Amino acid sequence: MDFPILSSLILLPTIGAFFIFFVKSSNKTYQASKYIALFIALANFIISLYLWYEFDNSTSEFQFTENRVWIKNFINYKVGVDGISILFILLTTFVSTICIITVNYTVSTRLKDFLIAILLMESLMIGVFCSLDLVIFYLFFEGGLIPMFLIIGIWGGKRRVYSAFKFFLYTLLGSVLMLIAIISIYWFSGTTDIEKLYSIGIEAKYQNLLWLAFFSSFAVKTPMWPVHTWLPDAHVEAPTAGSVLLAAILLKMAGYGFIRFSLGLFPLASDYFVPLIYFLSLVAIIYTSLVALMQEDMKKLIAYSSVAHMGFVTLGIFTMTQQGLEGSIFQMISHGLISAALFLCVGIIYERTHTRLINQYGGLVSIMPKYAVLFMIFTLGALGLPGTTGFIGEFLILLGIFKKNIIVATIASIGVVLGAAYMLWMYKRIIFGKIVNENLKELMDVKKVELFLLCCLAFPVIFFGFYPEPLINTIEVSIQNLLDIYNFNLTSYQAQTLYD
Repeated sequence: MDFPILSSLILLPTIGAFFIFFVKSSNKTYQASKYIALFIALANFIISLYLWYEFDNSTSEFQFTENRVWIKNFINYKVGVDGISILFILLTTFVSTICIITVNYTVSTRLKDFLIAILLMESLMIGVFCSLDLVIFYLFFEGGLIPMFLIIGIWGGKRRVYSAFKFFLYTLLGSVLMLIAIISIYWFSGTTDIEKLYSIGIEAKYQNLLWLAFFSSFAVKTPMWPVHTWLPDAHVEAPTAGSVLLAAILLKMAGYGFIRFSLGLFPLASDYFVPLIYFLSLVAIIYTSLVALMQEDMKKLIAYSSVAHMGFVTLGIFTMTQQGLEGSIFQMISHGLISAALFLCVGIIYERTHTRLINQYGGLVSIMPKYAVLFMIFTLGALGLPGTTGFIGEFLILLGIFKKNIIVATIASIGVVLGAAYMLWMYKRIIFGKIVNENLKELMDVKKVELFLLCCLAFPVIFFGFYPEPLINTIEVSIQNLLDIYNFNLTSYQAQTLYD
């Protein structure tokens, strides 16, 4: 295909943001801005669906590639997709559309600016998953900090400034080392092209340090224990749309980075640091699950559950097995949908009651029955009930871990039980029981728009829970190719070491 479809996906939201910036609305509702943003988001989602339709599952080669000289003899603007990245692009465009619709009825101040921030965020996130050059990846990866910083800092809660700066500094400091690592790779390899680096490899003596540099950035963004503390604060203070983007997409960028770079570029170091990843992931799963059990704020509970779920993801990635990697990607897609829906559910009742404290609720099943049913679907998805996407992801991850280490798999399984405990505990206290707050009796059930959004998220959670084949088929060949590259490079390095 000659048409630059990936560049279109990246640039279209930015062009939309540009138009919104200069459009003059005749009233305070910014109707023109709303329509432009929604049109752009929907168009991008349709383009991404077409991209998925045209994608060839039978090959592991990067497709729809574009390669243009940006800075001669240094950086090329190179983008392309394989089975690993295309699903994340689809998730990004889908969730961004959901966010745009949500913003239109939840944000009342500076709506125009908020829509611009969301669209710019979409462009940068798509760029991350398309990048086939380390420098381009870094620019997109770090660029996303700015709009998210503004979203939290301007439209957040009472402690929004503190949370925004904490989010910004944590993620920025982690990424400084990755920038140094990218410069180092260019210094001794002469290129930052990811495909070329896959083929020529990285010298063994540099791998451990470079792996740690990349890890410092991805671990903060995932987030992994003990650098996870920014996430609950950011989620609590962020507006609903901000929390949705943060949980659904931003956390997945780090998981994608682990798969694309840690395994692809540094196989020897990845193998060496497996015990470290297992330890940190298990601590994240068990510790944050126990912390989640103690939370009274719904957003904080879901935020800590995100850390636990991403712990499963990192475990699956570093099993270096087909099942583990497929499970990790599936879990990231699943968590993207479910966490987005859970934050929307919290946002719906928060808009009505202006409180997120669990003890302020109870008996909503008799007042908001539609809401109770939809909330139940996402709660069961989050705890990994069979028939939801959450089960497929966790099952494949645990299968991959069992093949490598039974003890690690057993400990991780405890996290599944704890996940069910805190999610069901939250659901029970909010939906069932006596109505302790008389003001709740005046609440109205979900509006048509809210019902539509939640159903849009519920459908893929259930559909792909029963029929995961379309997603598995998309990623299968690319993962197998990545594992082949990983095993070949690892064997070559080990043989060379033995020979020396």
